Amino acid sequence: EAAVGELDQPKALCNWILSELLRELGESGKTPADCPLSPTLLAGLVAMIHDGRISGKIAKTVFQEMYRSGRPAPEIVAEKGLVVVNDEAALLPLIEEILAKNPGQAAQYRAGKEKVIGFFVGQLMKATKGQADPQALNALLKEKLKG
Repeated sequence: EAAVGELDQPKALCNWILSELLRELGESGKTPADCPLSPTLLAGLVAMIHDGRISGKIAKTVFQEMYRSGRPAPEIVAEKGLVVVNDEAALLPLIEEILAKNPGQAAQYRAGKEKVIGFFVGQLMKATKGQADPQALNALLKEKLKG
């Protein structure tokens, strides 16, 4: 309830509490009363996801560090350079490279097998170490594959 008072995202906050926080508490043998994370810290992390500053995958890494250190998400993100890459200028060269390396899959997509886009998104996520925005990737990939 305190976290929702900080950020009006009850479903997202609940999901983080029920999945990540309870898992960490269980692994560390702590009770909710002994939780090293404040509602404010959790709300700050979820706000960064909601604003698109970090992805869910990045957030899991940040959450683990927050749990261990008690430091706020923005500080950890800045220190480790864990920002979402959604800049078209940064993504286009990677997209062109991956499309060039995989002409068969590109031809399959153009022939109507639209699910192949998942392969390209996966390759690009690997190339960006999970830091690319999947929605931006999808849009740019579809644009490139059309032309």
